[in-house]
Amino acid sequence: MNTPRPFQIVLGALALAGVAKAALLVGDIGAPRIDDAPARPGMFVGAANAAAGDPAPEDAPAPAPVAPAIPESCAAPEEVLSAIATERGLLHEQRAALDERASEIALAEETLSIEMARLAELRGELEGLMTKIDEARQADVARLVALYVNMKPREAATIMNDLDIEVAVTVLGAMPERDAAPVLAAMNVVRAQAISMIILERSKLPGDQRLNGIRLQ
Repeated sequence: MNTPRPFQIVLGALALAGVAKAALLVGDIGAPRIDDAPARPGMFVGAANAAAGDPAPEDAPAPAPVAPAIPESCAAPEEVLSAIATERGLLHEQRAALDERASEIALAEETLSIEMARLAELRGELEGLMTKIDEARQADVARLVALYVNMKPREAATIMNDLDIEVAVTVLGAMPERDAAPVLAAMNVVRAQAISMIILERSKLPGDQRLNGIRLQ
């Protein structure tokens, strides 16, 4: 098979171009020419004016404004409405619970205030009662001391030898020294030593007192 040469390809291309040109000429002879068509001055002038940026003729109607399309409101789905209703119900319940809790707190505060006032009143009454008891005790001790002071020292010592040690210490500790000394001297020696030790140690703090091993008889 012979391969076509470049020169042969060029000649073939020129031949095809000539045939195509001849066909175009034949077609132009039978077709009406553009120059024979009736002229439409308005069309070309309007196109030229539009291309040149000239304004449209005054008698030309202006284009009607196009109203923007308004989308119809979309109805909320039933699920959304149900969720909103549920949320409102929960909020209402929470608000009611908070109001009830606030009422309970207010009632508790009022009750606490009443109880604190009552406790303060009871505390005042108790303090007054303790004051009266202490005054009565001091008065009793003063009368008892006066009785022992008016006794003879030996008679008072005889009684205190058998008296409760706490009472003996209280009475001798409240008596004046000039009256307590003769009574203490007339008492049993062991008893007198015990009373003297207790009177000395009772002025100390409880942790510093040394009352163990004291003989009472």
